[in-house]
Amino acid sequence: MHASLRCASVWLLVAAASAGGRAFAAHDELGRQTLPANDGWAALDTGTTGGSAADADHVFTATNRQELVAALNSQDATPKIIYVSGTIDVNVDDGNQPLTCADYYRDGYTLEAYLTAYDPATWGREDVPSGPLEDARVASQKVQQDRVRIRIGSNTTIVGLGKHAVIKGAWFDIRNATNIIIRNLTFRDTFDCFPQWDPTDGSQGNWNALYDSISLRNSTHVWIDHNTFEDKETADETLPTYFNRPFQVHDGQTDITNASDLVTVSWNVYRNHDKVMLIGSSDSGSTARGDVGKLNVTIHHNLFDHVNQRAPRVRFGKVHIYNNLYLIKHGWRYSYSWGVGIQSMIYAENNLFWMDKTQTPAEIIDVFKGTAIHVAGTLVNGLTDRNLVDLLAAYNEANDPDLTADVGWTPTLLLRVDPTKWVFWTVMPHAGPFHRRYHR
Repeated sequence: MHASLRCASVWLLVAAASAGGRAFAAHDELGRQTLPANDGWAALDTGTTGGSAADADHVFTATNRQELVAALNSQDATPKIIYVSGTIDVNVDDGNQPLTCADYYRDGYTLEAYLTAYDPATWGREDVPSGPLEDARVASQKVQQDRVRIRIGSNTTIVGLGKHAVIKGAWFDIRNATNIIIRNLTFRDTFDCFPQWDPTDGSQGNWNALYDSISLRNSTHVWIDHNTFEDKETADETLPTYFNRPFQVHDGQTDITNASDLVTVSWNVYRNHDKVMLIGSSDSGSTARGDVGKLNVTIHHNLFDHVNQRAPRVRFGKVHIYNNLYLIKHGWRYSYSWGVGIQSMIYAENNLFWMDKTQTPAEIIDVFKGTAIHVAGTLVNGLTDRNLVDLLAAYNEANDPDLTADVGWTPTLLLRVDPTKWVFWTVMPHAGPFHRRYHR
């Protein structure tokens, strides 16, 4: 069902144009590569090596869901390398036949019945749905979750082969694990068939989905590198509106929560999505208490292409955001890029924003109980000194109370912070799987 790769070289040339990138020999085996020293928070202490120490019996190639699950072996911590070949769709049965949302229906659930039962005109807007149809929705969602949730254990490397390795519809659930590398994959259309209607969420209510493309909970030493995250068949603009609100079937693309720590997110493409990256899941309670001193993340040389919010939104952690490229097009829904959450310590430097002139630099930062953010070297809509914008000053001029620049730390784990004027020419052609040239 899956075959070990023995004494095989993966003929890949992985190179980056800036000093912040990494150049590897063409004959190196991609699965044996480890995070370079000093490359962000994931390089601290023992570093991040993933499954690079795997013996020949724990090197696999997966071409479908069943092979991927078998190779992971229920989170066994033995070092392992898994190469993904082609497209793996996880919304399939045990015979690898496609499943539709209707195939997950249980206990009398249908979308039509749910919409009838909880229409605000009859149910109202004061209470979250409850009763038999809500129970049926939860049961149906659980059936889909059993298909799409892929648990990943410690000491694991998962990498794509070729330029077209796709993980479709999956939730990579990394929890209570350490030392994981995920590289050179396209994560496409992670979607929830059964979002819950919450009429009390905001002034108009909202549909809330489960499943992130990748989520980290209580996990450490994780390197997420040279991947693409996108929605195509389930893109938001293709989805219907119910109760005058978008039927949102997506959650995050890379969420880092629940005391996770020492993570490097580098050279990825995040495209056409609402909520991209949440760091820290709660402002209070036991979860938040466990997050204090954790959630330390480095985010560098990523392309955020027409995303709405959370790029990232941060609670508690020391988060270094540098040399990223943000593209925000005219007419695109846009809320903010950097969310300053409670006790967050964001250190942002040398990032490039290309945005419509109807939008203002003051919109780039939003505040969620935070008080400080360090921002330096930001260019907006150009590559010369006249395009340098003090984002903190722009935010403070438009909002009260002011944020301060004192976040209490200075990053030391980095290869090099490139001049902002280089960012467009390094990130555009080199972010995403195999440094393929990025086409919009």
